[in-house]
Amino acid sequence: MLDIAAAPDAFRQLASLPLAVVLLEPGLRIASANPAAEQFFGQSLRRLAGKRLLDLLRFDDARMAERIADSETPVSAREIGVTLKGRGPRRIDVAASPVIDATAGWQLLTINDNSAAEALGDDSGAPGNFALRAPEILAHEIKNPLAGIRGAAQLLARNVSQADRALTDLITDEVDRVAKLIDQMQTLSRRTNTPVGPCNLHEAARRAIAVLDAADRFGPRVAEEFDPSLPEVLGNGDALVQVLINLLSNAREVCTDLDNPIVVLRTRFASGLQLHAIDGGKSVRLPIELRVSDNGPGVDPAMREHIFEPFVTTKKTGQGLGLPLVRKLVREMNGRITHERDEERGLTHFRVHLPLAQEARLPAARRRAAS
Repeated sequence: MLDIAAAPDAFRQLASLPLAVVLLEPGLRIASANPAAEQFFGQSLRRLAGKRLLDLLRFDDARMAERIADSETPVSAREIGVTLKGRGPRRIDVAASPVIDATAGWQLLTINDNSAAEALGDDSGAPGNFALRAPEILAHEIKNPLAGIRGAAQLLARNVSQADRALTDLITDEVDRVAKLIDQMQTLSRRTNTPVGPCNLHEAARRAIAVLDAADRFGPRVAEEFDPSLPEVLGNGDALVQVLINLLSNAREVCTDLDNPIVVLRTRFASGLQLHAIDGGKSVRLPIELRVSDNGPGVDPAMREHIFEPFVTTKKTGQGLGLPLVRKLVREMNGRITHERDEERGLTHFRVHLPLAQEARLPAARRRAAS
């Protein structure tokens, strides 16, 4: 028999929902919001409280705003186009209903971000589904030069100081890592995923930064905003390094000619994200967020929905394979990657969401502070 007294209270139940839930007071001002809503708006409850909903969210169809403003009538709509302040366009399902036994004007609003669902969902067979069709050619064209680079690094190591030995060791280790990745790609198919295990996200991050700094000491500096208390993620260390090298390299490149370049690598706990129906229908939480941000000009709006597809590039000499490979590696770790442009602040964000190596129960206060 269910022990009602031992059941989680209503606040904990709302906090556990992956669906964004917002309590609106009269005048469509935000009174409260669960962690998924904080994630949706990209702001903590402390910042959201007191703000008017329509100052944060603009409906493509003005009639939708009028319907929600009628606080006495329940509203439900699917696939509604909105523009989220600072985060760009979205497609959402939205429902609003009066709060029972409350003063007139109080409403409960729920939001399901279909844009995020599409980004987090399975896209097998879609044009962006990236697979290396000719692994033997890649192996020949890449591994042969790698062997020469490794040999040259070993020769250099014999004649350099102990201080410079770290650089030659870095070259050798990176050659071995890339060669290992290529070996894995040769055997990968849609039925075989990159092997995963517990990984320290920050070790991979610092490794990637070290590689980029060694390649270009005068490029824009990567600012680290790490949460040192994050637990290990479930992933592949070499693949994580490759993902970060690609994302950070792109960010540095688009900022190179700016007077005040900004490239930030941030890690945090992001509640509310969940990947549904994989591996026998089980859901996987993706609570660890890795975000690469830059203040470059951003991706052409006409291309933003296609940047993870093969051969789509804005670079004159680019092949359009970097971001598709990033997505492939992230997805094989049961993670997801999304892209967004914050026009108000002039920032481009790439967010990688990953599962925990071990599910840990984090305090509610910690979850709210991390949002």
